[in-house]
Amino acid sequence: MIIAQITDTHVRPKGALAYNRVSTNSMLKDAVVHLNALPSPPDVVIITGDLVDAGRPDEYAHFSEIVASISAPVFLVPGNHDDRAAMVEALPEHAYLPREGEFLHYVVDDYPIRLIGLDTVLPGSPSGLLCERRLDWFSDRLAEAPHQPTLVFMHHPPFMTSIRHMDDMGLSGSDAFVEIVARNPQIERVVCGHLHRPIQIRLAGTLISTAPSTAHQVVLDLRADGPAEYNMEPPACHLHVWKAGQGMVSHTSYIGKYDGPYPFG
Repeated sequence: MIIAQITDTHVRPKGALAYNRVSTNSMLKDAVVHLNALPSPPDVVIITGDLVDAGRPDEYAHFSEIVASISAPVFLVPGNHDDRAAMVEALPEHAYLPREGEFLHYVVDDYPIRLIGLDTVLPGSPSGLLCERRLDWFSDRLAEAPHQPTLVFMHHPPFMTSIRHMDDMGLSGSDAFVEIVARNPQIERVVCGHLHRPIQIRLAGTLISTAPSTAHQVVLDLRADGPAEYNMEPPACHLHVWKAGQGMVSHTSYIGKYDGPYPFG
């Protein structure tokens, strides 16, 4: 099974740019073309938050138009730039999103690997939160299928990265989350967004990673006083490949036109 992950698409209203510079809309369109053209097409696509830039209904409408062209089923979780109510109202085609309750988390049991989408949004803050209610829900869902290989996807990563300005908007409740993960060896991978960079850590008996954005990337600056900056490093997606008896292998797939391929020899 191939699970494609894109993240931090930051869609703007039609004709608008992010930061008056970045054409996030056209870059998401390029990502959709890339996903549909992969030699081994994904079985599902997950989008790990910051779907739009300001949580506006017109942004979600444009986002919906763009991702409708993805040939595989698509599953979404919100990020800190998203608005839960606007997201649900504007995306009725994503019927798996809960229409009742406070949080947009859910389970997908239709594939060889179980998918659990977690809502880490803390309204009004760029930081994330896994509160007691969300953690209890997560623990209960894992207990339902303790032997089923599972992928967890969410926006905020549960670890520090040493990119200071991003760590300042990290995830509260991470320690309790990691304790739950450690008790559930069926979790093959935890995948996140938010960081606009590919970052990995081995934690609680599994691999936890963040994916690069389909648009702009956060500058890799590990100084304690490093400024909050972005650049236009190549956009990319992750491809998580799960096989029974092997587990999960993850690849970074760069979006865009590059020289090649050329045969060796």
